[in-house]
Amino acid sequence: MQYVSTRTKEAERVSAAYAIKTGLAPDGGLFMPEALPKITLTELFELLDCSYAERATYVFSKFLTDYSVTELLADTTVAYGEERFPGGAAPIRNIDGQVTSLELWHGPTSAFKDMALQIMPRLLSRALGKTEEKREALILVATSGDTGKAALEGYRDVPQIKIKVFYPVDGVSRVQKLQMQTQVGNNVDVAAIYGNFDDAQTGVKKIFGDAKIAEALNAEGVFLSSANSINWGRLAPQIAYYVSAYCDMVKNGSIVLGDAVDICVPTGNFGNIFAAYIAKEMGLPFQKLICASNQNNVLTDFLRTGTYDRNRHFYTTTSPSMDILISSNLERLLFLVCGAEKTAAYMEELSKNGKYTLAEDEIAKIQETFVGYFASEEDTASAIRNTFEKYGYLCDTHTAVGYHAARAYIADTESRRKVILASTASPYKFASSVYRALTGKDADGDLEALEQLSALTKVDIPAPLADIGKRVVRFETVMDADQMADSVLAFAKK
Repeated sequence: MQYVSTRTKEAERVSAAYAIKTGLAPDGGLFMPEALPKITLTELFELLDCSYAERATYVFSKFLTDYSVTELLADTTVAYGEERFPGGAAPIRNIDGQVTSLELWHGPTSAFKDMALQIMPRLLSRALGKTEEKREALILVATSGDTGKAALEGYRDVPQIKIKVFYPVDGVSRVQKLQMQTQVGNNVDVAAIYGNFDDAQTGVKKIFGDAKIAEALNAEGVFLSSANSINWGRLAPQIAYYVSAYCDMVKNGSIVLGDAVDICVPTGNFGNIFAAYIAKEMGLPFQKLICASNQNNVLTDFLRTGTYDRNRHFYTTTSPSMDILISSNLERLLFLVCGAEKTAAYMEELSKNGKYTLAEDEIAKIQETFVGYFASEEDTASAIRNTFEKYGYLCDTHTAVGYHAARAYIADTESRRKVILASTASPYKFASSVYRALTGKDADGDLEALEQLSALTKVDIPAPLADIGKRVVRFETVMDADQMADSVLAFAKK
């Protein structure tokens, strides 16, 4: 399997290892497989009794053909083992009879990013050997909350790799901030920036695209790579858990093999839902993909109108990991629908004017599969309260956005299909907001909220978050976005 850029027609083809090593294509585009592999119902049947690691290995083997099955199984067995995912990775849990929660947050940082970022460092480490890379990889990350900690935890103390994370100083929860500020490891660095996630993401993209920075880093024996979902090494693991969820639905009798289901994903950067789209294109019986946004509903508007317009008010919400106005992975969908040349033109328009509009046939093609819904802050709080009071299911703010969207879609269409809802974080990562939604009152503090929420709901605090307030804070730097490049160069020299 070879990979090409989303922005250049007849782009140079590269191996999976090269795509994972470099993250971005030379023209600033994202890497995509030159063709999507298929998976049949017979193959799905054979995966029903497999472990999660075995299912993931099977999916990876279709995309990462320069990795051996032996290598992949060795890595998935460790990445998704009991030590990192107590009780198992990506379990499903029924909420209300029609909506089933795919719980992606049982890993070491209590967020769905663990599903990719426990395996991705292993894939990158092998990629360095496969491409005979002698330099040190510097992983550069912009995070709206969860990616940062998951990447730091996944890459800490991995040989031949450093990692630096930027986050918006007021754009993450207190728990998310402490998770990053207290990160251990000799190869890690964290800094906050003044601004929002889009400012951080734009700053990182500029650094990746700066030839002078690349030259300076190369002189230090360092090159840049990415752990954000722009890297194909992040997307392949996300495809795997949608395949696994469908298998589990069949195995527990919720559906019969071949039955169509809908997928609902709370998303900001579009990577998680795009992975579901790839699974559908591979042959999974997925009908509609419900794209759930919070008040920063740029994706909802795009899916309804065909115009992507980031020139709008930016909201800081209780679901901060979705507080995004530039959805990077949408570029991959445009590539599949519109081709490389038009994708490059649309991305240029977005860069210059902050907006672009698809042709009628292009948006019509997307609307065959995707439908957009969004939740207000009131909708989000109501969803948290209703799922707990009616069904005894405690969810976080992002999952609540998704649940509201799923129920709205069901009501609008009178659909009877089962819906798999991607549950992206433990409710304890956003304990203050969840507690307020349930009680109408503020907790005594962001850290106190964990204990108060547990006392109220009788749901245990996940081990990775239980002692968060007692850890030593290591990283307290806050900077302007225009200082990011200098800080990266300084870290590379350490």
